[in-house]
Amino acid sequence: MFDVHPIPAFNDNYIWALRSPQQPAEVAVVDPGDAAPILAWLEANNYSLAAILITHHHADHTGGVETLLNHASVPVYGPQNSPFEGITHPLQDGETLKLMQHSLQVKGVPAHTKDHISYFVGGDQPQLFCGDTLFLAGCGRLFEGTARQMLAAMHYFASLPDNTEVYCTHEYSLSNLAFAASVEPANAEITRVHERCHHLRHEGLPTLPSSIEQEKQINPFMRTAEPDVISSAEHYSGNPLKTEVEVLAALREWKNRF
Repeated sequence: MFDVHPIPAFNDNYIWALRSPQQPAEVAVVDPGDAAPILAWLEANNYSLAAILITHHHADHTGGVETLLNHASVPVYGPQNSPFEGITHPLQDGETLKLMQHSLQVKGVPAHTKDHISYFVGGDQPQLFCGDTLFLAGCGRLFEGTARQMLAAMHYFASLPDNTEVYCTHEYSLSNLAFAASVEPANAEITRVHERCHHLRHEGLPTLPSSIEQEKQINPFMRTAEPDVISSAEHYSGNPLKTEVEVLAALREWKNRF
C-alpha cells in the first residue's frame, strides 16, 4: 500500500500525495489542481516529484500540471480519451499501471465526465483513488455521463474489498451525509458517521479516507436496491421507480437541489 498524505487545495479539494516504502523520498500526486501547495510540501519534506496521476480533465484536478512539469520532468498518467492535453502516458480501461513498486488497476468510470478513470491498488490494505466519481456518502454530478454509467461505477466500487480505503478529491462529507440522512432517516450508521465527521472537521482534520464497507452502509448512491432508499426516491420524484438506474437518477436530481 502507499503512504498517502492529503494536500489541501482551493476551498475543499484534496491532492493525494503517494509515497512507497521502497522509494520513500519520491512522491506521486493525484489530481494536482494547484501546484503551489504541492511544491511547498515537497520542499518542506525534502521529497522529489516522481509522477502525476489524473482521474479526469476538470481544471481543479489538472490546473497545476504545467507548473509542476516546469520543476520536474515526470510522467503524467491519465485517461486516454481525455480532452486535457497534458497527459504524457495515456491509460485505458483495464490497464495495469506499475508505479513505485505498486500495481494500480485502471478502471473507466465515465459518469461525472466521459474521460473519468479510477486507480485501485490491491493487497492486504487496498486503496482506491476515485476522483469525483465516488465521495463519502455521495457521488459526482452527471456533467457528461449518465445515471446508468454512474450506477455501473457504483456497482464496480461495491465489488471491491470492504476494507478498501476510499480517497476521493473533495471534502463534501458533511453535506453528503446531511442528504443521506434525508434519504434514510432511520439509518443509524449515517448518524454515527455524521457525528464522527463533524468532530473531525471541528478539529480541522479530513474526513477521508472512507472505506467501501462504510459506503455500502451509508451512501444512497450505492444503496439503490434498498427499500427505504427506493421509497424516498419515489417520494421525491412523485413516480414509481422500476430500476436502480431510475432510483439513482432521481437521487442525483434530488441532491442537485438539496
